[in-house]
Amino acid sequence: MTISDLVSIHDLSREEVLEILDLAARIKRDPVAFQDALSRRTLAMIFEKPSLRTRVSFEAGMTQLGGHAICLGPSDISMGRRESVADIARTLSGMADGIMARTFSHQAIVDLAQHAAIPVINGLSDRSHPCQALADFLTIREALGRCEGIRLAYVGDGNNVTHSLMYAAARLGASVSVATPPGYAPDPDVVRQAREVAARFGATLAVGHNVDEAVAGADVIYTDTWASMGQEAEHDERVVVFRPYQVDASVMARAGKGALFMHCLPAHRGEEVTDDVFESKASVVFQQAANRLHAQKAVLALLLGGAGR
Repeated sequence: MTISDLVSIHDLSREEVLEILDLAARIKRDPVAFQDALSRRTLAMIFEKPSLRTRVSFEAGMTQLGGHAICLGPSDISMGRRESVADIARTLSGMADGIMARTFSHQAIVDLAQHAAIPVINGLSDRSHPCQALADFLTIREALGRCEGIRLAYVGDGNNVTHSLMYAAARLGASVSVATPPGYAPDPDVVRQAREVAARFGATLAVGHNVDEAVAGADVIYTDTWASMGQEAEHDERVVVFRPYQVDASVMARAGKGALFMHCLPAHRGEEVTDDVFESKASVVFQQAANRLHAQKAVLALLLGGAGR
């Protein structure tokens, strides 16, 4: 790895994404071989948002690699209010070996990385969710045997998960079709950047509003909640706008034979996905969730311990 932080998938080369996925697969196959990879290392975990998968996967991951994680919630750290992000970064740099942060603002992650003398990992921000995308493509590779050449359709809100999926897919040669309601498309700059990378690796990126066109023949159908944390006040309005973008059996039927259904969780069954799809044989959502542990162990081992170098 040539980078010292994981702020965005866009900061990674194709080779670095593959390095993480390959190491994650090795760790998953033989976790005992890596049980001392981060012996006596400490990860400081900053949470501005509630968390299930992110907290458990990082904390369990550090423990399983022989290290230790400290959880710092809003009552412990109030970034930018009780103490500046820069001061927090410099303080933690003298006490821990790495920082993972789950924040509302992407700029907070950028500022932590700028001022910290230790690796910073983006556990989620309003712009990017790199660890989720790495776990997703680890799951796709396990289920389909490859990432290159597949077609992924994303239906719903063009959010942080969409951004990271597009960045990762572009580097792995996977084509993506995004269908969102008008006004909810992914960031145009992210689309442009991802499209430029995708072209280098023989993939395409289409962004539009037509669900039928996006999912036709796809190998993977992916969706996310219509109202993310911080958007609760918009929930009722969004349900009306996004109702035509629900993934149900008819949407899955238009995908390719053997298509996977993916969701980063938490899911609101009956909204973005129907229960029959969520519980179907096509669904790999809990494999995705479990792979957060293995993908993040690979990131931790590489950034905090230099594994695979």
